[in-house]
This record gives sequence, structure tokens and C-alpha cells, in this order.
Amino acid sequence: MNGPDIERLGDPMGLHRLGYGGTLLEVPVTRWDRGEPSERTERVVEETPVAIVYNGIPHVVMMATPAGLEDFALGFSLTEELIQSPADLEHMEVVRYSRGVEIQATVSPRCEAVIAERSRRLTGRTGCGICGADGVDAVLKTIHPVKAGGRIAVAALERALDALTSSQPLNAASGAVHAAAWARADGTIELVREDVGRHNALDKLVGAAIRTRVEAASGFAVVTSRASFEMVQKAAVLGVPLLAAISGPTGLAVRVARESGLTLVGFARGDRFTAYTHAERLIGEGVGQTEK
Repeated sequence: MNGPDIERLGDPMGLHRLGYGGTLLEVPVTRWDRGEPSERTERVVEETPVAIVYNGIPHVVMMATPAGLEDFALGFSLTEELIQSPADLEHMEVVRYSRGVEIQATVSPRCEAVIAERSRRLTGRTGCGICGADGVDAVLKTIHPVKAGGRIAVAALERALDALTSSQPLNAASGAVHAAAWARADGTIELVREDVGRHNALDKLVGAAIRTRVEAASGFAVVTSRASFEMVQKAAVLGVPLLAAISGPTGLAVRVARESGLTLVGFARGDRFTAYTHAERLIGEGVGQTEK
């Protein structure tokens, strides 16, 4: 490495520091307010190339926030149906380089053929859930049935929505991050993961729930984005009976939620929301426990 390369590596704003950065970057800015400029420093969230490599073979590069990457790798591997169970992900190591981050994963031999067949050796844009998929069947994955029951009180959903804003430190600092949260049946938020990509945030939540042995079916999930069909698929893999999104759903999301038995809630803001599928799971009074 020559002198200029070393100098670039030491520049916190340089492209040669992508893999070594934290979650937030301090940036000098000029803010205009009512026609008057002022100099200040603001924090922006990092967006880093994250490569996932299975058994030494590069699979995909996703643009993600470089935090909770072990959760991300596990959740992504499961929701993309690259592994059959968490035990198939035998080992992983996060390795940082100047231009990005690499997750080096070791999976069981029975998964190698599936991963090779579903190779996504393309760069995924931020939050892209299907970038690199090479066919319709690769996009519309297995329908994962959600267990019947698991009723959720409306008051519990409202409580979780109210608490979600204060549970997003990265978004509070940058204003540019999605969140996915798992709440208990009474609406108490137990797990939150944030990322510049909405799919990434939900994958991180899936991984975190599995790694912490959360009984996902005993609560529900909330996301600060629209509800696309990939989000519904990932929620069904997690096993929650209900997914609530701050914005609206897509038609395909409604179809997939209906088939999987998932209660899909959209435009969930404060005490107003719309249930698009399986509204019978919601109960109107009190904060109850989910029914097995």
C-alpha cells in the first residue's frame, strides 16, 4: 500500500473506510433555515456493501447498516430458504475490509446444492428483497402457514406502535433508517433491529429472535415501512401471527398473507389502522395474552 492509499484509508469520509465505519458518520453540512445558512455537523447513517459468502463461495452483496450482521446473516439465510434450520448455519465470521464487510458463513453440506441453485451473485440495492432472483419460483417462495389462534388485543398493537418511535436510536440520530420490532402479546417491545433497508431490518429481527430463543408466535411484529410480499414471507418464516406496517401493503402481500394465515395490518399509526387479512385475530378490548 503506497502513501496515497494510506492517506485515503485514514480519511473518515473516504470510500476506503466503508468496511471500518460504525453505524453513523458525522458530516459537516450547511443548513438553510428561512433563507439563512449556518454551518453545523450532522450524523448520517452508514450504508455499507455487505457480502455473504457460503462455504467460500460469494452469494450476494447487500447494501446494509453495518450492525447486527450475525443476526442479518441468520435471518437472511432462513427467510431466503437457503438453509432449512438455524443449525445449518454452523459458523460465521464478520470480516471488515476497506471497501466493505464480508460475512463468511459455513453451512451444512445438505444446503450447498440449494445455495448454488439459488445463486444471487448480483448486488442488491438497499432494501432490495428480490435482486438477483432468476425466476418466478425463486421469488414466490414456499408458503409458511402461521399457526391458528394467537389473538392480539387492539390496545396491545397501539401500545407497541406508540413505543416504537422511542425504540429507534439510529433513526432518531439520522432520520434515514427502517426498523422491525417484535412485541409481546401485551404490546411491550422486546426486540428491535434497524437498517437502511426494510428487508434487512426484518431479516435482522428474524435472526435476533432465533438467536435469543424468543417464542415468536407469542407476540407480533411491527415494521416502519410498507408491507411488500417479501416482508409478509419473512414474517411468516419468523412465525408471528400478525405483521403491522406503518404504511400500506401491496396486492401480492395481501394474497400471501391470506394464504399463510397471517393477519396483515397496514397504515398502523397511533389508534388507527386497517386489517387486510384475518381480522378475526384482533380483539377490541383490553390487553390480553395470545391464545395457543
